Amino acid sequence: MKFLDDFINLITYKAPSEYNFILPNAKREPKSNEETKKEKAEAVYPSIAVNKECIKTKYHFDINSDIKIREFFINIRGKQYSAFLLFIDGMINSEQINKFVIEPLMIKNASNMTNDDNEVVSTAVTNNVTVKRVKKFDIENYVLECLVPQNDVSTEKKFKDVISKVNAGNSALFIDTINSAFVIDAKGFEKRSVAAPENESVIRGAQEGFIEAIRTNTSLIRRIVNSENLIIEDTTVGKISNTQVAICYLKNVANSELVKEVKHRIENIGIDYLVSSGQLEQLIEDSKFSVPQVISSERPDRLASYILEGRVAILVNGSPYGLVAPAVLLDFLSSAEDKNIKFQLANLLKAIRFLALFITLLLPGLYVAITTFHQELVPTELLFAIVASRSNVPFPVIFEILIMEISLELIRESGVRVPAPLRSSNRYRSEPLF
Repeated sequence: MKFLDDFINLITYKAPSEYNFILPNAKREPKSNEETKKEKAEAVYPSIAVNKECIKTKYHFDINSDIKIREFFINIRGKQYSAFLLFIDGMINSEQINKFVIEPLMIKNASNMTNDDNEVVSTAVTNNVTVKRVKKFDIENYVLECLVPQNDVSTEKKFKDVISKVNAGNSALFIDTINSAFVIDAKGFEKRSVAAPENESVIRGAQEGFIEAIRTNTSLIRRIVNSENLIIEDTTVGKISNTQVAICYLKNVANSELVKEVKHRIENIGIDYLVSSGQLEQLIEDSKFSVPQVISSERPDRLASYILEGRVAILVNGSPYGLVAPAVLLDFLSSAEDKNIKFQLANLLKAIRFLALFITLLLPGLYVAITTFHQELVPTELLFAIVASRSNVPFPVIFEILIMEISLELIRESGVRVPAPLRSSNRYRSEPLF
C-alpha cells in the first residue's frame, strides 16, 4: 500500500497548504551620499556633449565598429538644438529610422519655425476683456507628441535603461537641454522564420514551432490564447547578459500563489549570464536529483494548452523552447498529439509509454539479477542458450551490461554531434573512373 501511495504522489501534483516564499517588507534605510551621487551619475544629463562622451565611454566607441552615432540639428519653435541618434548597426531597420525618425526631426515646417513659447489652451471674453489661458511650452512633450511619428516611443532618464534597450535593438535619441533620452522601437535584425517543430512533430496538429525571438514566440501564444486575460510579464535575468524572460499565465485561472512563486524564483536568480531555457530550468527547480518539475516544449499549441489549464509558461529570449511549471510525471509521458485523438487510444498509448519506461529502467537490472543470482527463474532451454552464448565472453554480466549502455550512449551522441557531411555515406562512396 505504501508503494502505491508513493507512486500516486510521484505522478500527481499536490499543491502545498501554504506558501512561505514571500519576503517580508523590510524598512529601507535612507540612502547615503555615495548612493545619491551614483544615481545622479547614472542619470541622463541636459548637456548633449556630456551625454555623447558618456555614451562613447560606455560603449568603447573608439574600438567598437557597430556602434553608430548620427549627429544632426533640430529646429524647434525657431530655435536650433543639437541632437544625436544612438543605434547598433545590424539591429535596426534603417528605412524606419530614416523615414520616421531622422526625416521628421530635420524637416523645417511652419510649426517648428514659430517663436511662440506659449500655447493658447482656451480663450474667454469677459466685460470686453479677452482672457487667454496659455500653457508653457515643454520641448520634451513636443518632441514626443509631434516630431517622432513612431508607434513605440518612450523616455528614459537613466543610462543603464537606455543602454539595455539599445542593446535589444532599439534606438536612442538625445537632444540638447533635455535630461532624458527618447527610446524608439525600430528593430530590424535578422531572425529565423517560423517553421515546423523538429523534435515534437505530429501528424494531426499545428505545424508551427518557437524560434529564437521572444516577441515572435509571445505572439504565437497570444494568437492561440485569444483572451484579454492572458498576461505576459517581462523581466531580465543575468547581471551581464540582461536576458529577457517572459512569464505567461491566464489571469483568474492560474493560481496567484503559483504565479508569485514563479516570479519570485526568476527575479531572485543571481547569475552573470543566461543564454538558454535549459539553464533557467535548472535554476528554478526545487531539487536537482528528483523528477523534473518543469517541462520544456517547442510547440506553441502545447504551451497554450498548459496555460489554459492554469499553469505558468516561461519564455527565454534566444531559446526556441518554452518552459511550463509545474509539471508531473504524466506530462513527460504525454504527446502533443494526444489531444487530437480519441481518449481511449490516447490512454492506451500512455499505458504503453509507462510500460516502455519501466522496461527501460528495470530490464538491465533484472537481466543481471536473474542471470547471476536467480537462474531458477529462467526456463532450462533458455538458460542453456544463455550459458552457451556467454561461454566465450571473458567479462562478467554486469560489466557486459555497462559496456552495452555506454556503447548505446556513444552511438546516440555520434548521431547528434557528428556533422551531417561526415555522417553521409555518399562522401566516401567510390565512383567508377570510366
